[in-house]
Amino acid sequence: MHTFLVILLVIVCIALIGVVLLQSSKSAGLSGAISGGAETLFGKQKARGIDLILHRITIVLSVLFFALTIAVTYFKL
Repeated sequence: MHTFLVILLVIVCIALIGVVLLQSSKSAGLSGAISGGAETLFGKQKARGIDLILHRITIVLSVLFFALTIAVTYFKL
């Protein structure tokens, strides 16, 4: 059981890294940090399309990562 969970954890880790790298950046350096607040406050832009899908996949994979990490620790004892 421990070996299966470790293999599954490695697969989830690689998938999580890949999904995070595929996402587009939210700001363009320091200039994005200064003007980015105004865009989100007044623009009310919502994530659409592939960005929304990648965001949801990231959330699911991160929850799986934490659950598998706890499970591997539990079954190792």
